[in-house]
Amino acid sequence: MKTISVVTPCYNEEENIEDCYRTIKTLFETKLPQYRREHVFCDNASTDRTVEILRAIAAADPDAKIILNARNVGPMRSNYNGVMAATGDAVVLFMPADLQDPPELIPEMTRHWEEGVEIVYGIRATRAEGLVMRTLRKFYYRLISNFSTIKVPPDVGDYQFVDRRIVEAMRHVEDSYPFMRIMTFEAGGRAVGMPYHWRARRRGMSKNSILQLLDQGLNGLVTFTAAPMRLALYFGFLIALVSIVYALLNFVLALVFYGRLAEPGILTLIVALFFFGGVQLFFLGLLGEYILAIYGQVRRKPLVIERERINFDAPRMDAEEATPSNLHGHTV
Repeated sequence: MKTISVVTPCYNEEENIEDCYRTIKTLFETKLPQYRREHVFCDNASTDRTVEILRAIAAADPDAKIILNARNVGPMRSNYNGVMAATGDAVVLFMPADLQDPPELIPEMTRHWEEGVEIVYGIRATRAEGLVMRTLRKFYYRLISNFSTIKVPPDVGDYQFVDRRIVEAMRHVEDSYPFMRIMTFEAGGRAVGMPYHWRARRRGMSKNSILQLLDQGLNGLVTFTAAPMRLALYFGFLIALVSIVYALLNFVLALVFYGRLAEPGILTLIVALFFFGGVQLFFLGLLGEYILAIYGQVRRKPLVIERERINFDAPRMDAEEATPSNLHGHTV
């Protein structure tokens, strides 16, 4: 019997984690009974009851495996560490605890995998979120898609169903800040996309702040595209061209209307100094992003320092035996 692993990163998800576990468990029992289930939860040093609930789940079901991080290392590193710990013949790279990405797609993803597809990627065709965030995400995904050195379809997230070969290929990529949604395409292989509606959270608030989203977005741009440097090059060329045209225009106007080449341009000079000073600071910050990426890579620190692993060596039980009467009443 083949195994399908599902990886769920979590941080302070006490309102969602048990529902996520039960949903995946029920789905495998009803839609995929021919496959073993391995559900890997990666807790990012939660401060609420998440760890307590996870311990109860693990005590009742050895197919639920838990990784407890020693500290919060961010969602991307924690998720990647869980994928590397998964042992399945195929792996669902990311199943959010709040189920915003629909788990009901997994049986169809499995069918594609059975037909020889190595990467079944979810496409977030529509989103249940505000206009501003939806527009910004659309722009970002198209920027990644158009400028990436790897062919990446637009609107692709981390919700992907991949073959074991892809996971092993990802393991050989030594990256201090892994960006999984593109790493899979870097591994190559037959791929199929599945559009779906990205749902709003039913309970709780997202733990991914705006600053974290910016950090993750910049990581993807710096790691897999030449977009920032290319845009800087094009922007610098455009500014230089406009400056030359403006200088020639001022020269002509000064001779025609003023008969001299002084005083009237002082205000323009001050504005230009501030403008170009801002542009230079922007480009220095852009270069700093690349330097930080290089610095993080050469330091070779571990992605995640784990505090504990649960059920990774535990024997499996049949589905009937792994049905707890009350998950909260168990401890490990």
